Amino acid sequence: MSTRAALAGLATLLCLTGATHAYDEDEDTGPWQEKTVTLPSMPASGALQSFYVSAATSNTFFVDTASLTVDEDGVVRYILVVETAGGARNTTYEGMRCESREKRIYATGRHNGEWTKSRNDSWEKIRDIPPNRQHAALFLDHFCPGGIIARNREIVLDSLRRGPRNLDRIIY
Repeated sequence: MSTRAALAGLATLLCLTGATHAYDEDEDTGPWQEKTVTLPSMPASGALQSFYVSAATSNTFFVDTASLTVDEDGVVRYILVVETAGGARNTTYEGMRCESREKRIYATGRHNGEWTKSRNDSWEKIRDIPPNRQHAALFLDHFCPGGIIARNREIVLDSLRRGPRNLDRIIY
């Protein structure tokens, strides 16, 4: 058999295998469906847990522990609070998908204590770029170590309290 014929046969086999695999995935699980999201109450200062992001930033980062959920649709949802060195505070309600390494912002907190829903409802890839690596820090160190979602809320809270060096307890 010629090399060209062998490559053509291999390409056909790969196409058929890929088509069968995609069909099986859709048949077994169907497309991913996000649950309906309800905005939580604004965070109370006593429920904020700080976490380490990078030595390259002077900002301080917190997760509101009262808002943290590990949901059945595979999304970790939480309020993120960022305080700048100058004292400004940004509050967002976000979701993170471990399976696809993506995050999205559902709403932004206003100074009057209300939420403004995000106009962008798309999921965005999480990038590990200093100094704005807060999402990468949450993904890698707390919510999705090894790319796998933490089993439950308590494991994530324990990880946030102890810091990123406790990864074996997060997964197992």
